[in-house]
Amino acid sequence: MKIIKKLIVLGLLGFAGLAAWMAWFSLRPLQLPSVPYEFTIPPGASLHRLATQLEEAGVLQDELRFRLLGRVMGHAGKLQAGTYSLDRPLTPLELLGKIVRGEVVRGVVLLIEGWNIREVRRELARNPQLEHRLLDMTDADLLAAIGAEEGHPEGLFFPNTYYFSPHSPDIEVLRRAYQLQRQKLLAAWETRAPGLPYKTPYEALVMASIIEKETGAAEERPLIAAVFVNRLNRGMRLQTDPTVIYGMGSKFDGNLRKADLQRDTPYNTYTRAGLPPTPIAMPGEESIRAALNPADSKDLYFVSRGDGTHVFSATLEAHNRAVNRFQRNQK
Repeated sequence: MKIIKKLIVLGLLGFAGLAAWMAWFSLRPLQLPSVPYEFTIPPGASLHRLATQLEEAGVLQDELRFRLLGRVMGHAGKLQAGTYSLDRPLTPLELLGKIVRGEVVRGVVLLIEGWNIREVRRELARNPQLEHRLLDMTDADLLAAIGAEEGHPEGLFFPNTYYFSPHSPDIEVLRRAYQLQRQKLLAAWETRAPGLPYKTPYEALVMASIIEKETGAAEERPLIAAVFVNRLNRGMRLQTDPTVIYGMGSKFDGNLRKADLQRDTPYNTYTRAGLPPTPIAMPGEESIRAALNPADSKDLYFVSRGDGTHVFSATLEAHNRAVNRFQRNQK
């Protein structure tokens, strides 16, 4: 019994010591490199990343205790992205409270390459620093609000990091993203290669969205573009799975079956010739450039190696060999 009592006493003393150690840290004002001091938390940043960022800037002397404090307070998953300005030294406790409340001088939202319009809307809707007007807008309302001439919003926005004043309307972010995408597209159109199968910059945007969804390997984008351009120029169908998946909408369950490839929709490039009617995602600048300046290649086929890259072939015979090797595990 005496041993148990001693252990309890030691445990209580240890807990009290730990509590005092944390309290001293949490209530002591931080040292700021300058006043006012600004720092930006990017979208999706973790508590660990924030603590490391502040330690490297000289604001924190003990990033471990800052992380522990954040977890004890239940703030680890509640950090609000944006730019913060400190006009006086705050305690770690005050700083965490400011970040969790989202007291920013500039909000920030990240739109990612390959997202479709539903994902763009969802990301804007979950940002607490924006005024949410899009929730009650149809796609037609959205297009009218940003002054777009196109009939569908898919692919019209440039994937980028956008900063804004707190409580700005979400539609303003989309208006800027739309204008920037137009600038990028028209600039690339002016430097396009000859012999491309596009009549308008919009058709090039459609192609760029397909390239964006077909590969995440930057070095492959011009090669992917070359295959699709070669196929269109020869009157061949594109036969690309991402367009089929887009056309299925919510019916796609993660598995693309043979029946899906045979079921006709406006976006099924196995059953229909030419480009689909609209982009299928939000292409980035590299995909736009690839669509308008494809690689000098005669390839007509490609197949995945299973590691995110592809094998390209100029003939069906060579393509079938690659399929047997990488998809059917045949030597």
